[in-house]
Amino acid sequence: MSYQHILVPVDGSEISLSVIQHAVELAKAFNSKVIVAQVMTLDPYIASEYLTQGQTNDMIERARQFIRENLDNAKAQFVAQGVSVEAQLLEGESIPRTLVKAVDQFKIDLIVLSSHGRSGFKKLLMGSVAQSLITESPVPVFVVKAQA
Repeated sequence: MSYQHILVPVDGSEISLSVIQHAVELAKAFNSKVIVAQVMTLDPYIASEYLTQGQTNDMIERARQFIRENLDNAKAQFVAQGVSVEAQLLEGESIPRTLVKAVDQFKIDLIVLSSHGRSGFKKLLMGSVAQSLITESPVPVFVVKAQA
């Protein structure tokens, strides 16, 4: 099995960025290209004008700038280690569904992401992107558990 395109979802947190070294090692082993991505979630009630007519607002633009800075930071870490990388700001209502769509769009063979390791009530309240991807992704998912 060869993984030519690896998707690395991040959210700007230290935990999500901790997966980069694992992704670097896999990318080097398989001579893969990495797509580092972050999803800007769009609530249809708050962003209805943006979703239907493309009309942006200050809140959306601030979020987009924040995400671009996160992606630039993550991308720089891959570049510094000699890995071919592309950064993608993705938009959608659901992080897992948006990432699954990206699998097809970018011909992804493997997803590498961190898990915040939430359990119990916190997991119930916040959900788990990693768990959703494990069940919904058409490609293998490599999950790196956050270190306590």
